[in-house]
Amino acid sequence: MADDGPIAVRASRAVYENPWMRVREDTIVRADQSTGIYGVVEKADFALVIPVDADGVWLVEQYRYPVGARFWEFPQGSWEDQPNIDPAVLAAAELREETGLRAGRLDHLGRLFTAYGYSTQGCHVWLATDLTEGPRAPTVEEQDLVARRFSHPEWLAMLADGVIQDASTLAAWALLCARPPAGRTLPRACQQA
Repeated sequence: MADDGPIAVRASRAVYENPWMRVREDTIVRADQSTGIYGVVEKADFALVIPVDADGVWLVEQYRYPVGARFWEFPQGSWEDQPNIDPAVLAAAELREETGLRAGRLDHLGRLFTAYGYSTQGCHVWLATDLTEGPRAPTVEEQDLVARRFSHPEWLAMLADGVIQDASTLAAWALLCARPPAGRTLPRACQQA
């Protein structure tokens, strides 16, 4: 198999697969010739959207089965059946689906990895502005999802109090505050932080 930097892959096999992910185990040789294995979770990239208006930010809350609790986060998702979908199309659709919001403007802020120590999945981060409300269209997995606007002071309090525990939401917010799109002013909450 191909050599990829300081680690050479000698064999690779799928150990689990479903419509949402594939887990593979790679037999590797390190630069010092020691051998080992890597377990890798392959998942399609997802889009995360930061919906911001003059009054605040929009979040969604849903039950996250692996950790057994409900959490507030920015709208986000992927389409496993269309892993190569244009990230802008995915972002607009996820925003509409989860919140009912339509963005008059979507700005791409960048791409992040969610857990590159064990997963290939990336996250395309978008800023959604010029928002208009419309009907939601949640999927069956999102039937318990709640969407709500939080004022800028409420959002800052949620950040300070540790209410926001989704790493992608926190990283996306940091990306927006550190590197807003050209010609755009920072949201009030970035300026107040």
